[in-house]
Amino acid sequence: MNEDGRGEPSGGGVVRLRAMTGADIEACVPLLAQLGYEMSRDEAARRMAEVLSAPGHALMVAERAGRVVGLLHVFDRPAIENPREAVVQAIVVDRAGRRAGIGHMLMAEAERWGRERNCGSVVLSSNIARAPAHALYAALGYRVSATSYVMRKPLAPRKPLAPK
Repeated sequence: MNEDGRGEPSGGGVVRLRAMTGADIEACVPLLAQLGYEMSRDEAARRMAEVLSAPGHALMVAERAGRVVGLLHVFDRPAIENPREAVVQAIVVDRAGRRAGIGHMLMAEAERWGRERNCGSVVLSSNIARAPAHALYAALGYRVSATSYVMRKPLAPRKPLAPK
């Protein structure tokens, strides 16, 4: 990728990386669904606004011929147990554009973003069933550094305070 955020992965046409905008929500909803995260356009817009209002987060899209073909969410995480790292929270390339170098471009952007913020590493987690993604990350020099369970407990919505 060159300095203006453009690259020419295989598969036809220049790919441009840029910051995600509200106009990209419609295109990003089906991309997120390809990862298994189904949500409405309104919910995606609400989450995007929340992420962008949080310090140290970036949302990027990959665009080819005016069409969004990939997205990246990366954030800066300081921690007690590890040096500061850039966390790839979400990365997806449209099924039709996979294996064309777009994932490489998005990961290179995550690394550039992390270096710019003095992060010591880039870290991500990937569902065990996503073998093609694992091959991409391995080809880029990423190694499995731990295995773990993701444990989640849903919280009930907070009840509004009663008027005094």
